[in-house]
Order: sequence, then structure tokens, then C-alpha cells
Amino acid sequence: MKRSKLRLGTRGSPLARRQVDLTIAALTTAHPELAEPGTIETAVIRTTGDRIVDRPLAELGGKGLFCKEIEAALLDDEIDVAVHSVKDLPTWLPDGLVLAAVLEREDPRDVLIAREGVTIETLPAGARVGSASLRRQGQLLALRPDLQLEMLRGNVQTRLDRVASGAIDATMLALAGLKRLGFDPVPGIPLDVASFVPAVGQGAVGLEARASDHWTLDLLAAINHRETDVCVRAERAMLDALDGSCQTPIGGHAWLDGGQLHLRGLLAEADGRHILIADRKGRIDDGVALGRDAGLELRSQARPGFFD
Repeated sequence: MKRSKLRLGTRGSPLARRQVDLTIAALTTAHPELAEPGTIETAVIRTTGDRIVDRPLAELGGKGLFCKEIEAALLDDEIDVAVHSVKDLPTWLPDGLVLAAVLEREDPRDVLIAREGVTIETLPAGARVGSASLRRQGQLLALRPDLQLEMLRGNVQTRLDRVASGAIDATMLALAGLKRLGFDPVPGIPLDVASFVPAVGQGAVGLEARASDHWTLDLLAAINHRETDVCVRAERAMLDALDGSCQTPIGGHAWLDGGQLHLRGLLAEADGRHILIADRKGRIDDGVALGRDAGLELRSQARPGFFD
């Protein structure tokens, strides 16, 4: 049934609002009728993850803390579309909700933010690096076990300010977020995805909707970026096979090349002592199966008790 308004829900950070702007631009390009004033509304929803910034996500219960209040609004029919960073989505969506579309992925790489020209290899001995990501911590300590990792959460500017003030020597951010916020040049060094595996879904904007809301699903289908969708679903299939949460240091990145899908998965110990890698290559249409297979391989190689 056609409706007069489309209601979007989002977090309130500058990056989240920018991702809503990108979503609206895509929707109004595909559906010019939505460009009429008042046709698209935006609700800013404060999540538990936004309210509590002084404790690690793993301690609070997982990445779903950035989504659950928005998903609750979706289930209660207070909004029609939840706009997320895909990397914030929990492994399993609530019953009745689907990942209906993804926008074209921005650069998925991580960026080291430190003094100009400083790399991971040239950070001072014992340098203090701020990060709340177990995935980033594990990969950093595998390369530099002398680094001192400190819990750091907050928005992009908060983290940049901590480095600029000298409170910490370095931090890490997603390049996609920096680019979407207009940082040019990027204040750091991007890390190659082959040697520093990003988070599952990093750089992609995901649009979640009710499975029963066919009007909204049809609108979103027109802006779904197929290549990004194929890659994201392969990565999330790997995450599903690993039973992954933000309490598990997992990385995953899929890309298309030469008509084939490539996938690199990572399972790490937070202390960097053990890093497992699984690589897959195959038909684009087999992305979910490839992702699941990579996840099962990593799971079979994990030390006893790793997932306890």
C-alpha cells in the first residue's frame, strides 16, 4: 500500500547524519516523487552505545547496542527504515526485520592516526594506542606486541582530538567515515586490507526494514548496490558461521575482481598472539556459501575454548 511519508531512523552522530543524507539522495534520485518537501522524515534515536562511552562494547553486550533502540522503533512502526553502518549490525537481525538494501561501499580500509608520517612500524616503543575494537587491537599487537592499548570510544572528532592533544600516541578509524565527513586529505595512513583486515561490512551503509512492509522494500530495492550487497552478504555469512559478536576479534572483507568474488576472513586473539586467516575465491553467486565455508574453517582452527 502506497503511503504519503517515508520515515527514516538513525543515530545522531555527524557520521550517522551524513549517511542519512546519502540515503535520501539515493532515494530521491531513484524516486523523484520522494523529493517533495515533507515526504521523507528523519528521526534521531539515541542508542545505548551512544549513551555509554566509557566502557568497551564487549563488556556492554555487543555492537547491537548501536542498533537495538532503532530496531525497536522499526518493529513498533515508528519508523520505516533504519539507517546503519553495516559494521554495527549484529550478526542476527530481530525476527521480522531484513537488511533490505546497501548503498555503494566507500573505501573499507582502516586508517592509523598518529603524528604525520608515523606508521605502525615506526610508532615509538610502548606507544599508547586508543581503540575499543578487539579486531584492531589483535592485529596491532600481532605486528607490535610492545604497544600499549587503551580503551577509546567516541565520535571521529573526539578520537582525533585525543591524538592531537597528546593524550595518546595514535588511534585507528575507518577511512570510509573520514571520507564521508569530508576529511581531505585524510589525517592518517590507510592500511592495506590484505595485511590489516577490516570489520565485516566496513564502509557500507545498510538499510533495514520490516519484512512485511512491501512498499518500503520496493523503494529500497531500487537503490540497492548489487556489488556491495554481494560482498556484504558473503562477509556476514562468514560472521554467522563464526557465531561472531563484538566480543570476538573477527575481520572480513570481500571484493569482486575479474568476475569472481574474493574473501579474506580473520579470527584473532585480542592479545595478538594467534591470528588465523581464511581466503576464498569463487563465483559471485556463491558468495554466501563461500563466506560460510571460510567461517567454518576459521572456527575449526580456533584453539579449544576460544568461543567460550
